[in-house]
Amino acid sequence: MRACHLAQFSRAAWYRRSTRDDQAALRARIREFAHARPRFGFTRVWVLLRREGWPVNKKRVRRLYRLDGLQLRMRVRRRKHIALHRGPAPVPAGPIERWSMDFVHDALADGRPFRVLTVVDQWSRQSPILEVASSLSGATVGLALDRVLPAAHGLRSITVDHGTEFMSRALEDWAFARGVQLDFIKVASASEAAAWRSGSPR
Repeated sequence: MRACHLAQFSRAAWYRRSTRDDQAALRARIREFAHARPRFGFTRVWVLLRREGWPVNKKRVRRLYRLDGLQLRMRVRRRKHIALHRGPAPVPAGPIERWSMDFVHDALADGRPFRVLTVVDQWSRQSPILEVASSLSGATVGLALDRVLPAAHGLRSITVDHGTEFMSRALEDWAFARGVQLDFIKVASASEAAAWRSGSPR
């Protein structure tokens, strides 16, 4: 106070030098998670950080998440969602190492729809799972995978798209508990999708 008075400096404009740790590493990791999981909000990013041992609270993650402009945008109908990703998944070196997973849709003779969860081994091209049901959630997808997981020792990753079931918290928790990485594919931009439909090269 006396120093401010002698220097004729307003006390309201004087700030104590911050002793906060450098946030560069934390901000970089938040950006990596946001780019790898483009539909995750700051809460899901905070959960992933805590799993890795980062001693950070949710408020700080929210502040840094917004500071870097990573807020989720509302999806616009009939418009392709452009998303960042980690890059192509590694090539498997043997069977039961990397799988791919997606849904196939069809309908019964009476018009009732059903879905088939199809899992394919990227190395052998064999399908260890064909789960048929009228509806499937992230939790039921995890249960279906658990039925074959004991025989699939060594499974490292599953390639999936950005469907609701695969982006769910239930499947994320399932993968973390079993040490399996979910590799999300790149989402095509509107121009890439149009070029694919017309059959012309990019």
